Amino acid sequence: MNKRRMLWPWVLVLLFFTAALYFGGCTEIPEPKTPSYETDLAADENRNEAFSRQFPLHYQSYLNNADDTRMTTYAGSVPHDKHDTINPLPKGYRFGQPYLKNLWMGYPFSYEYKRARGHVYAIEDILEIDRINNYSEQAGLPATCWNCKANTMPQWQKQYGDDFWSMEFHDFRTEVDVEDHAVGCNLCHDPQTMDLRITSVPFAEAMARQGIDWEDATRNEMRAYVCGQCHVEYYFQEAAFGPKDKVTFPWDEGFTPGDMYEYYKDKGTTTREGFEGNFIDWTHAVSDTPMLKAQHPEFETWIDGPHGAAGVSCADCHMPYIRVDGKRKISSHHWTSPLKTIEQSCRQCHTDKQPEYLEERVLYTQKRTWEQLLKAQEDSVRAHEAIRLASGFTGERHPDYDALMIRARERARKGQWFWDFVSAENSAGFHNPVKALETLARSQSYSSEAVRLATAATNHAIGKHLEGDIYELVPPIMEHSRKLQQSQEHLNSHTWLGYLPLLPEAERVWDGQKKIGER
Repeated sequence: MNKRRMLWPWVLVLLFFTAALYFGGCTEIPEPKTPSYETDLAADENRNEAFSRQFPLHYQSYLNNADDTRMTTYAGSVPHDKHDTINPLPKGYRFGQPYLKNLWMGYPFSYEYKRARGHVYAIEDILEIDRINNYSEQAGLPATCWNCKANTMPQWQKQYGDDFWSMEFHDFRTEVDVEDHAVGCNLCHDPQTMDLRITSVPFAEAMARQGIDWEDATRNEMRAYVCGQCHVEYYFQEAAFGPKDKVTFPWDEGFTPGDMYEYYKDKGTTTREGFEGNFIDWTHAVSDTPMLKAQHPEFETWIDGPHGAAGVSCADCHMPYIRVDGKRKISSHHWTSPLKTIEQSCRQCHTDKQPEYLEERVLYTQKRTWEQLLKAQEDSVRAHEAIRLASGFTGERHPDYDALMIRARERARKGQWFWDFVSAENSAGFHNPVKALETLARSQSYSSEAVRLATAATNHAIGKHLEGDIYELVPPIMEHSRKLQQSQEHLNSHTWLGYLPLLPEAERVWDGQKKIGER
């Protein structure tokens, strides 16, 4: 047989595959398009129920947020006290952090900090939380706190502009419907077209400072951006830098806790020695340390984690596609842990893995993160205790006592900030395992350095008082609230509580949306 005839079929096969590779490599997969709608809703519609008539299946999945009481191993939807590891649900839960009240001493977070439940309860819960002063005509916190709670925010922003942020929180209590205006449809969707949109002014401004215009974003990017409007770290801006109490995102230096710590160094007006110009959320009552409080930095944690870097959006995992009504496929609006929907959330990509294996891998990461989180928490408590003891030390001090104490407080501030960045983030490390463990390692290092510096300031005289089990040296504070702080007996019940001022006796002024005593 002619050798050329024998080779010819193989040449054709080679040419075919070469062409396939060439043209396939040059072909771009088109961006999936969201269906276009023309609703009969008003452009400023902000009632969730109004969307139900045209999108009943989506709305029904949204209502599932109200009924979800299932816990995962490290979290869940039951609003228990996050410091209580002793009592069972719904009061406490075995995976808690016992020292939260100690670490936030002197800040409203020490009064009450519960596990968040479904978004549908956003307004109901903020009206009841003890961080808002319901014993006074003044809330103690500005209207800023409504920013990620109410669907009325776009209208309030249009009506009041930047004056809104520093207005009185209580003045808006009666302007919302507790159920129909809780976090929902219009904050993420244009009511008339249902296109994804950004309604958070602070988010849009933060992205603009990053050189990103959200209106040019892809559909996949928007499926993360709409969540990033609220699941972020933020602070209330000081008047010297712009509108007072305006929500501001500290992203200008980057998305790591170290980047943000540097950002905060010149965003305040304090003249305190060693902290000049730093932004301060509050000063710790026991150690007299200027502190930072992390919020819920899910977006900043996810963005450079394994999924974020791979282009997997928040919605891919937390709003998986589901089959409803026997046949229709929709994006679930029941925002909850993917561990509850592994088949829909995880196995769409990880098709070669069984659900049991995938859950095991998540728990593997979370277990190791949680162990280091508790260690970082305890180290931070020891840092505050060391500074407390050094501050009251009356013996022979180190010649550089004042400088050492400034450095000790700065390290305590930084150590707690790095711990809180992971503590306040709601994935127990899974959104970004490397970032979480690195952050906690640095937290432990900073807190240990704070102890060393405070001890050195006393010529090591207090060292013997800092040895041993931290739970014996500084017991966790289990009960503390605004009402309890009105009792001197309560303040006498723990050494650390003794550093708080006694609040004047007062009765509740507000009960939900109503003033007590008014019809």
